[in-house]
Amino acid sequence: MPSLQPTVLVIDDERHSVEAIRRTLEDDFDIRTAGSAEEALQVLESEARIGNPDTPVDLILCDQRMPGTTGIAFLKGVRERWPEIVRVIISGHTDAEDIIAGINEAGIYQYVLKPWLPDHLVALVSDALEARRLNRDVRRLDMELRAGASALRARARGKQAAVALHHEFDRLVRGPGSPLDEVCKTAQKIARYDLSVLIQGESGTGKELLARAIHYASPRTTDPFVMENCAAIPDSLLESELFGHRRGAFTGAHADHVGLFQRANGGTVFLDEIGDTSLTMQVKLLRVLQEGEVRPVGATQSIRVDVRVLAATHRDLEAEVRAGRFREDLYYRLAGVTVTLPALRERTMDIGVIVESILAQAATDLAKPVRGFAPEAMACLLTYGWPGNIRELRNEIYRAVALCDDLVIPADALSPKLLRGQAVNEMNGSARDGSDGMRVPEAGTLVERLGAIEVAILKEALLQHRWNKTRAAKALGLSRVGLKQKLVRFGLEEK
Repeated sequence: MPSLQPTVLVIDDERHSVEAIRRTLEDDFDIRTAGSAEEALQVLESEARIGNPDTPVDLILCDQRMPGTTGIAFLKGVRERWPEIVRVIISGHTDAEDIIAGINEAGIYQYVLKPWLPDHLVALVSDALEARRLNRDVRRLDMELRAGASALRARARGKQAAVALHHEFDRLVRGPGSPLDEVCKTAQKIARYDLSVLIQGESGTGKELLARAIHYASPRTTDPFVMENCAAIPDSLLESELFGHRRGAFTGAHADHVGLFQRANGGTVFLDEIGDTSLTMQVKLLRVLQEGEVRPVGATQSIRVDVRVLAATHRDLEAEVRAGRFREDLYYRLAGVTVTLPALRERTMDIGVIVESILAQAATDLAKPVRGFAPEAMACLLTYGWPGNIRELRNEIYRAVALCDDLVIPADALSPKLLRGQAVNEMNGSARDGSDGMRVPEAGTLVERLGAIEVAILKEALLQHRWNKTRAAKALGLSRVGLKQKLVRFGLEEK
């Protein structure tokens, strides 16, 4: 029976690299491996005979430097035979010409540099496969357009209304009295005006979601919303991606490329992590904002564009300006209006509502009838500091739903870092002071204060060992009977 997971082919002549990638991806994808281009071709042809001849695998992760050939040369051949396969290069070398050749000749989706991070690689593969699915949907819609334009227009209007509804400000989940209320109120007011907006906030706070809400609440809602993460690619490629290039502008530029600003004409461009751009790129962006026109790389004429620019950053741009790392004139061009999204630890009243919303979605996505979290598990979610904000919270909930086999998720389904965080919070007497040391109670007799510290240590050990008394006793240097006596003495019973 064929696997329901997407199939990923990993090609690398270094076995330890192949195994590292396999271990990282095998929980979410069906992995095939090959140690050379020849072996990979055999895998593809074998998979084509027993599966889909047009798409024998869904995605290829290929090392750039292999014996006898390069990753780009191999993927160029794959593109010709199986254009539906998503192609990704992994390399330990940052050669700009290789990157450009890979994009133009082999049509690679992304160029991953070694050493890669496991979470980043999983997210990249997931995003690449999602992009392929969306591209297929676009092609299907194009075919329907040719078959019946009037029917498709009616369907598009319905889809457009659904998209607009999906991205309303109410999609920014929050509880009563949330500090996010004031942010949304400000954003709603300025959405209707053609002003540039700078969205500040830590990573994972929902800056992209707020940008989309502003776009869909603006008069430009029927026109494109396009985005680019300015920190994700080097300047040489960012300029081409934003402004486009002409055929022959540089090695590997075999055809004209339309940039994001042109594709967004009439709509909105969202520049994420704008604070990570170089001073050289900042000059080029400033020219676009001042003159309302872009000049593709290699072109002699500028092209007028009508776009609204929304930008986001996790950095303090005013401090970056003072340090000379960000141009003051560009800052004031971008910061027509500045809104700051609060971190999740500053929105404690929102965590319960957000957990409920994400849990419902996770139960649907993973097809598991989970009803909620046990009280001790919810206490961990409420008291953890969430440095990764909503993105980290979402990952934690999906992980817990996937691991849980009960209707109610217990504490032991949570990751160890949350359990450690809960223990430290109880020892500190504060859920979110962020300190790592133990806080001694400020009042009480010596016996009472020592007892409070002992209770905190016992709780920490039990949480870290998921209430396994044998392991907790061993970690504390106690016998199991000795630990039991202390639990009885302090009124600590297993939950």
